Amino acid sequence: MTLEKTNRMNYLIDFYQAFLTPKQRNYMSLYYLDDYSLGEIAEEFEVSRQAVYDNIKRTETMLEQYEEKLALFEKFIERQQLLQTLKRQVELTDDVSATISALENLE
Repeated sequence: MTLEKTNRMNYLIDFYQAFLTPKQRNYMSLYYLDDYSLGEIAEEFEVSRQAVYDNIKRTETMLEQYEEKLALFEKFIERQQLLQTLKRQVELTDDVSATISALENLE
């Protein structure tokens, strides 16, 4: 599992956790946030490793579908990029119109 995928899943969990069941939240939290193995999660919940794997894969698919429809993570990234641009403009220039333009983009 790549760091990029882990970070993306952590954000998607943060944004869409209200849509997940308690079991899905637990599995995803243990797997992605606490770095538990499938076997460790299976042991903790007294289920098979395959059951944990299937649940995590289904939940990942659900989270990606939520993101496709609602785009909360995408909008978050866009806001972060706009904030960085705004910070650079404020540091580099006294041009008030450029700062106002960046603020309007952020809105």
